[in-house]
Amino acid sequence: MNTSAERSGWARFWDHGRWWKALVLAVGYLAIYEPASLLMAPFVPYIGDADSTSYVLVLIAVPVLIGGIVLIGFGATVGWLRSTFERQPIRGRGWMWIAIVVVLLFNVLRFASIDYSAAGLDWVAAWLLAGLVIGFSEELLTRGYVVRIMRSSGHSEVAVGLVSAALFALLHGSNLFTGQALGPTLLQMVYTFFFGFCMYLALRVTRTIIAPILLHASTDPSIFMQGTHPVTGGLASLAQLGNVAVVLVGVVLLVVFLVSERRVQ
Repeated sequence: MNTSAERSGWARFWDHGRWWKALVLAVGYLAIYEPASLLMAPFVPYIGDADSTSYVLVLIAVPVLIGGIVLIGFGATVGWLRSTFERQPIRGRGWMWIAIVVVLLFNVLRFASIDYSAAGLDWVAAWLLAGLVIGFSEELLTRGYVVRIMRSSGHSEVAVGLVSAALFALLHGSNLFTGQALGPTLLQMVYTFFFGFCMYLALRVTRTIIAPILLHASTDPSIFMQGTHPVTGGLASLAQLGNVAVVLVGVVLLVVFLVSERRVQ
């Protein structure tokens, strides 16, 4: 293992964590992801509508994949990549499993209420691939690098969890600059904050980033596929309450988290 003296100035800069460095990293990711999305624009006339396999792969998966590759490269240059996927040092508490159970439950409900015959196998496969790319890239950034930066600067786990969730919401707030209306963007940011907080709890209680990656990877496809090709009936109606449930449960778990962390301190 390299000593501090052997590490490059670039690596030492990131080793000395500050909250603003986490913000810089998140903004840097957006600065790569958004132009990557624009680079796909010339393909729009040839890929069909949002319900097509090519649309999912070209306009959703590819830009995030580019961002993910850059994140892997960043992690390699600063020597964080391997340790990010190792067992995390800080333990969670039993009640944190609630976050995993709630997110996973509604993902299963959504997957169970998709009209797969109408969706088509190729479209479903494209979304599953896109979900894996999204889950990996966004969790590597927010529950991997951002968490590491915040912890290395000596911040409390309250700050770690809240900043991780807030920067995750910020990533989705950028949709405002790509044509999404203010109202839906604000609602999306509320949801993604609490979803991001649940992913932080998943990281804490399992002590591995693999858990939030897989949860996230199954969330986005289930939401978009079920929203586009739902079956009719009560199960679909129940599944569509998933985002609301995550926000409500997230609020309760956040309160419990703040109280429990204050007692520890």
